[in-house]
Amino acid sequence: MKILSYEDAGYERFVEKLYRRAIPSDAVSETVAGIVGEVAKRGDKALVDFAKKFDGANLKVKDLRVGEEELAAARAQVTPMTRKAIAASLKNIHAFAKKSLRKNWSSKNAEGAIVGERFVPFDRVGVYVPGGKAPLVSTSLMTAGFAQAAGVPEIVAATPPGPDGSVNPNLLYALECAGATEIYRAGGAHGIAALSLGTKSIAPVDKVFGPGNSYVVEAKRQMVGAVSIDLLPGPSEILIASDSTGNARFLASDMLAQAEHGPDSVVGFVTHSKRVLKAVEAELKKQLAETPREEIAAKSLKKAGFMLLTKSMKESIEIVNAWAPEHLILVAKDEDKWLDQVRTAGAIYVGNYAAVAVGDFLAGPSHTLPTEGSGRSFSGLRADQFQRRASVVRMDQKAVRKSQEVVAHFAEMEGLYAHGNSVTIRSK
Repeated sequence: MKILSYEDAGYERFVEKLYRRAIPSDAVSETVAGIVGEVAKRGDKALVDFAKKFDGANLKVKDLRVGEEELAAARAQVTPMTRKAIAASLKNIHAFAKKSLRKNWSSKNAEGAIVGERFVPFDRVGVYVPGGKAPLVSTSLMTAGFAQAAGVPEIVAATPPGPDGSVNPNLLYALECAGATEIYRAGGAHGIAALSLGTKSIAPVDKVFGPGNSYVVEAKRQMVGAVSIDLLPGPSEILIASDSTGNARFLASDMLAQAEHGPDSVVGFVTHSKRVLKAVEAELKKQLAETPREEIAAKSLKKAGFMLLTKSMKESIEIVNAWAPEHLILVAKDEDKWLDQVRTAGAIYVGNYAAVAVGDFLAGPSHTLPTEGSGRSFSGLRADQFQRRASVVRMDQKAVRKSQEVVAHFAEMEGLYAHGNSVTIRSK
């Protein structure tokens, strides 16, 4: 793990490199383009072949869709505690989502026309849920659950199968609770292509949501235009900015919680307190030796982890805004003062007791968030992203007459005479 002080020779150069832009590698782009092309050309047969290649699963076309029998078996398998946990999470998700849904409105403009906006849910959306060794049950709730709250009638889920072709029963149950109307065994870039382009078995969706690895993210990027997307959420990351009030035991545990996602996770810590930095460093070593996913977390910390001793809290916040973290933990004596200066984080957890894991599973906001610096341009997944927006204009003749002079002038400036005439004939 990289540990630097503002007094070190390489500090300024390292900080400068924290300003990131997510740029896909040529190798990933070419691979994904090939996969997308195969799905476009061969449809379901390509999905079956890719399931064998990437997941080790021997599927037939008829196996792509998860059937009612398997869903019923999943319902029977889940424990009472799993049911309780999923219900508690969905309750908070729905409550949070409904607060951010956009509502229709209208008003009169200066010429007397009635103008406004109208919002309706998308007809059919796709949600991608990573699977594999760690099926992300919570991600199904943090995507499909928002679509459900927005009133989307068709929610189509895609997730990779295990080597035996099955999908984790807890994940299936969560998807069903979150309103999924169709579930398909289609992971990776080919799953995104299937949702976006459609196959004989899978009708195309209007918009694609959900996180994934670099291939999934690149597939979403390449599908823009065929569909719209939510954002480009890649491997998990966290940055902690703390003053001298940070609890080292708590904060080290949050760093490990993100590091255990996988070796591509990125974990950072910045503070102007030398005492807190040393305490967090010691706690990291201690807790790492105790975590069951020690090998994965250790790789993550070694590959991209960093701890910085800054000159001041002000400089720490400047680093936060430059790095644009997916998750930010902010611990400071004057929390609101520093919170007001944070501009780029995907999700902000304020105070020693605000554990990111609560946000991941239960608090209510979606944990599908911008990564790799894209927080400068994207926000995290929201309920209003599941709504279409259309402007509405109503006019009577009086409003047309008041608009005629200005419209005619614009038409003359732009040489679009039929535009002007369409208003003139209404005003007479």
